[in-house]
Amino acid sequence: MSTSITPIWQPSAQRVAGTRLTAFMAAAEKRWNRRLAGVDYQALHAWSVEHPEEFWVSVWEFGEVRGEMGATVVVDREKMPGAQWFPEARLNFAENLLRRRDESDALVFWGEDKVKGRASHAELYRAVAQTAAALRGMGVVKGDRVAAYLPNVPAALVAMLATASIGAIYSSASPDFGVQGVLDRFGQIEPKLLFACDGYWYNGKVIDCLGKVAEIAARMPSLQRVVVVPYAGGGGDIAAVKHGLSLADFLAPFAGEREIRFERLPFAHPLYIMYSSGTTGVPKCIVHCAGGALLQHLKEQQLQSDVHAGDRLFYFTTCGWMMWNWLVSGLASGATLLLYDGSPFVGRGNILFDYADAEGMTHFGTSAKFIDAIAKIELQPRRTHGLEHLRALFSTGSPLVAEGFDYVYANIKPDLQLASISGGTDIISCFVLGNPNGPVYRGEIQCAGLGMAVDVFDDAGRPVRGEKGELVCTRSFPVMPIGFWNDPGNAKYHAAYFDRFRNIWCHGDFAERTAHDGFIIYGRSDATLNPGGVRIGTAEIYRQVEKLIEVVESLVIGQDWPPGSGGDVRVVLFVKLREGMVLDDALISRIKQVIKDNTTPRHVPGKILQVNDIPRTKSGKIVELAVRNVVHGAAVKNVEALANPEALDHFRDRPELKS
Repeated sequence: MSTSITPIWQPSAQRVAGTRLTAFMAAAEKRWNRRLAGVDYQALHAWSVEHPEEFWVSVWEFGEVRGEMGATVVVDREKMPGAQWFPEARLNFAENLLRRRDESDALVFWGEDKVKGRASHAELYRAVAQTAAALRGMGVVKGDRVAAYLPNVPAALVAMLATASIGAIYSSASPDFGVQGVLDRFGQIEPKLLFACDGYWYNGKVIDCLGKVAEIAARMPSLQRVVVVPYAGGGGDIAAVKHGLSLADFLAPFAGEREIRFERLPFAHPLYIMYSSGTTGVPKCIVHCAGGALLQHLKEQQLQSDVHAGDRLFYFTTCGWMMWNWLVSGLASGATLLLYDGSPFVGRGNILFDYADAEGMTHFGTSAKFIDAIAKIELQPRRTHGLEHLRALFSTGSPLVAEGFDYVYANIKPDLQLASISGGTDIISCFVLGNPNGPVYRGEIQCAGLGMAVDVFDDAGRPVRGEKGELVCTRSFPVMPIGFWNDPGNAKYHAAYFDRFRNIWCHGDFAERTAHDGFIIYGRSDATLNPGGVRIGTAEIYRQVEKLIEVVESLVIGQDWPPGSGGDVRVVLFVKLREGMVLDDALISRIKQVIKDNTTPRHVPGKILQVNDIPRTKSGKIVELAVRNVVHGAAVKNVEALANPEALDHFRDRPELKS
């Protein structure tokens, strides 16, 4: 059910009049001679999914895509998978991000409180030209794979753009991955070249990387070159890295290069290889195409997020999370990228707000966990920072609970589009996200993305509203993956998304469509709890438990009970408490009572246990399935995917779970 009746925020008429979405509606009305200017979002969305040929052409034209569109928009659009979008088009992704060559800021970079820098559009273009020439010089051609093991530094952006300009395929992982985690990913795609850093900063400490880089290089036979990017300097020796060369030496022969030869390629030409989280096995390698990523990101940033030329766009992300790929596309809309690498809690959680003030940030992207964490420490940026230019705050990674909405409007900024967004690596974008012209309701994602036929199905495959079910997309869309790498006959790809409902993308999120045509995500479908055969989303319990000031974080699973019976499950809740606090009978009773009072008796855990840490992926998502495996004595197949795999030990062989 919906969590609010009246909006918590509504844009002013003046603000709506000036959005990119309003300008798009006027342009589309003129282009197609349809009544679109001034219609409500639901009517615009209906047009976008019922007339996709018109809608996606409008996105191409409004976004001023550089390339040849061709006469055909889509072939076999009813097939999912199997539709072919813009089959005659030719474009280059990097060309669309490198449109400008002036002296205004293309990017600003902060590496915690240690390093700061900026680059103009002209400087970025020259850096990409030099790097692309060096790649060509060592024999990189279209279709080759180039990998990066880098922090979110400008060199990562340059490497991606240079790779894409040639038509090679870019893939990245953040340097906090261990050796096996990198090999599990890059080893499958056999890159020709690896960009890697010498070290990075985290929470004021230098983390050396060259030892790991040397081991990766020794164990990856496809590599012909490893280019070491100087950053924090961990004190290692490049000479110990097989095929190792410093970035300066790699680029030196091409110092005079000033022009980029952009290869215009088909719409469906591969651009990125992304990876599933890999916590239940070797990560799946998801291949995304250049045209789909470009069109979808232009749509999401300009129409759904109101990014204008000259805006200053920030997302707190590593290069191992798809939000990095989403962020850097902001160049195609004329935004300045605000890059940050390191801990967001430098300066007691203030550094990102310091950054926002210093650089006139207009769009602030973060995770729901960050919002929850700064709420727990009672940070009040509204009182300590100006945030004068900030118009939108994005939240993703996990569901943002209703109390998170309250915190943002009370303590960050009251006049702000708070866009909780959800999609994933699977589509390198969003299914449900923001609408700058529409209201924000407490606890809800504003809307389905334009051009995305998103719905919620019950177990019988029927659309439902006001009830929980499976998040689906019922029609094809341009940013569907090309497929998985090394997946004969697309067997794994089909099993991942299309086995549940025929010709329907089933995303694996347990969700609800509200009376406002908004959405609530209750957690991953494969992590839902089933006590007594009733499906419960994990986010329903987290929302209640994490209201308590004593609880820093929590994780809930369903334990088979009795063990080995194959019958019912009992709900088991693990809590991480504030430092120095102990889970006693009184706190257990309070936790159970707050869950019962605000949900149902079935939500109340059968067991509540204290742990010192909660395991999470590199992108900050808690891993219920890995914990469930540990509790049941099953193997966790890929601990390298976890940022803190040692945390799993807190859940292993707990005597409290024997009775």
